[in-house]
Amino acid sequence: MAAILSNLRTTVHISIALAILFFVGYALAYDSIGFNGAFWMAVARWTHVVAGIMWIGLLWYFNFVQIPTMPEIPDEQKPAIGKHIAPKALFWFRWGAAFTVLTGLIVAYLRGYLVEVLSLGMIADAYAAQYSFIGIGMWLALIMAFNVWFVIWPNQKIALGLVEAEADAKPKAAKTAMLFSRTNTLLSFPMLVAMAGAQTLFG
Repeated sequence: MAAILSNLRTTVHISIALAILFFVGYALAYDSIGFNGAFWMAVARWTHVVAGIMWIGLLWYFNFVQIPTMPEIPDEQKPAIGKHIAPKALFWFRWGAAFTVLTGLIVAYLRGYLVEVLSLGMIADAYAAQYSFIGIGMWLALIMAFNVWFVIWPNQKIALGLVEAEADAKPKAAKTAMLFSRTNTLLSFPMLVAMAGAQTLFG
């Protein structure tokens, strides 16, 4: 067991295999489940949740752990964060955002209400309140993902020295990245209300 758990890739592969077995096992064991539309909807929703946990988890790591702790770290130790930890975390952060949005759009499409939620229920014949509720969450997520890819990541590349830039541009880029990351943190709680509450509040 220690050999398995010592290797992250092996651990993740086994975890994914167990998830697939869980899905497929129940689909094979119960005719009421099967490999119908509901099965693929469940797979899409699971993928959406996994990507979202990666994205928001890292967003909160940056804002609750890394950013507040950086002033306490001795200057000679800060390069370890900037050169090794932050770039790797930002890789999973930005791709977690991209896959969260992609899988969220897939879920809405499979549910048959993609246009309705993106229009905030304004063109829906029914369930307008539910569509507007989750639609607000989707638009908040889209704004947050835009911030990740087109504001936070470009500025972090400058701040971390991953691209050529003037020395005085680095502090400004770091502050911009921090402010937009903090903006995403501000939006994350209401966004999660919409995502988590839509099915419960509206049945």
